Amino acid sequence: MTSDQPHVVPPAEGGSALAADAPVDVLIVGGGVCGTALLFELARYTDLKRMALVERYPQLARVNSRATNNSQTIHCGDIETNYTLEKALKVKRTAEMIVHYAELLEPAQRQRCVFRTPKMVLAVGQAECAALRERFARFSPHFPAMELLEKEQIATWEPNVALVDGQLRPEELVAIGIRSTYTAVDYEELSESFVQQARAAIAESRAPDGARRQLDLHLGTTVQQITHDGELFRVRLAATPGCQPGCTQGVAVAGPVSAPPREILARHVVVNAGAHSLLMAQRMGFGLQYSCLPVAGSFYFTPDLLRGKVYTLQNDRLPFAAIHGDPDVRAPGKTRFGPTALLLPLLERYRPASFWEFLQVLRLDMAVLAVFWQLLRVADIRNYILKNLLFELPWLRRRLFLADARKIVPGMRLEDLRFAEGYGGVRPQLIDKTNRTLMLGEASIAALPGLVFNVTPSPGGTCCLGNAARDLEAIAERLGCRFDRQRLARELYGEAALAAAGG
Repeated sequence: MTSDQPHVVPPAEGGSALAADAPVDVLIVGGGVCGTALLFELARYTDLKRMALVERYPQLARVNSRATNNSQTIHCGDIETNYTLEKALKVKRTAEMIVHYAELLEPAQRQRCVFRTPKMVLAVGQAECAALRERFARFSPHFPAMELLEKEQIATWEPNVALVDGQLRPEELVAIGIRSTYTAVDYEELSESFVQQARAAIAESRAPDGARRQLDLHLGTTVQQITHDGELFRVRLAATPGCQPGCTQGVAVAGPVSAPPREILARHVVVNAGAHSLLMAQRMGFGLQYSCLPVAGSFYFTPDLLRGKVYTLQNDRLPFAAIHGDPDVRAPGKTRFGPTALLLPLLERYRPASFWEFLQVLRLDMAVLAVFWQLLRVADIRNYILKNLLFELPWLRRRLFLADARKIVPGMRLEDLRFAEGYGGVRPQLIDKTNRTLMLGEASIAALPGLVFNVTPSPGGTCCLGNAARDLEAIAERLGCRFDRQRLARELYGEAALAAAGG
């Protein structure tokens, strides 16, 4: 089903419709996994009358949540060696929300969203092995599914990792493995499921006054301006230039199709638009203490060499992800290796026009240059950046990447590697200009009461439901709506099940 205009989800049947120009309770900007997660939680756990989501592309999850643009991983801190124990435990709780959510879905839909595979983090050489053994001793009491794998056990789990020509590879090896759990996720499918579940919740419930609740999707629609108008926010909209609006599977509905409204009045606005959240905030004069350093990741395909996810140890001096191998959830029979890390002057990979947007959020000054100098003066980082630039050269990149990939699969051949054209997104790593540091986590800019801009680099997808719950608390407190915290805790945190197990 396609049209020359964006699709707007009509109100649920039954009851009295809200006036077309009535303010929405919450407007979400951004239809990726974080924006749609918030939409789902608002619909299921509150009694708000009217919610709306604006997405500038004609489909959901077209940027970093797209299946080709991320590593398709649920990051829960067990095999990510750049996480401290404190961070791992925090991330674990929010990561498990995806698994609990998946249990609410019908089996067929669940199988499209989350996937069970074994996973491990591999140490190669004496120094790495010693560090990983020590990490296992500290982390395993908190992650009981962890197993310490010696070389022979690694060969049983992942033959291509531990064996070369049928013989155990000579280097010292050890790994931390998790035998079977939900480890992979299709964030694109997950985003669509959030909207489906939000629509179902809206259809099944009523507002306190008995009126039917309403959920509006404005796809192929760009936010041009947000202004503060008394107790409300006035959001000016326009059809996205060059977009041919269409429908995403599971989002399209029978009903009226209309052009995007010229403006929406909203009581509360949450912007979940990746790097564009910072751009929109700074255009309003907020978040000026930040600059954006976009880091793009590229991937390589091989034949089916791994049974599950295999990560490698993070170099503590590098603020970038270490190489790993994963069975691709959208490409059966293939393993995807990567990512590389390229500093790219674009807010969106493969969209050259976003260069001008990058210049606006870079906000180049002495503070930004000081952070660049801090990075480049470290030899490991300087060499890494240079090497990743070479990874982009067509003839040379496969040969250079092969050397790194052989740390995971020592018997890999050059002919096994193929550059994954069109794969890889951009992560908006923020620079804190006040403290002159590179931020490795997310930022939430509370611009005004009722207006927040969220910038969520990796692992933002993993924490989508947890971040949504944080925003939901602020929305419930400000708007005074009913918020069923117990149901959320039971369904998404699994707290009732934990209490029962403990009791």
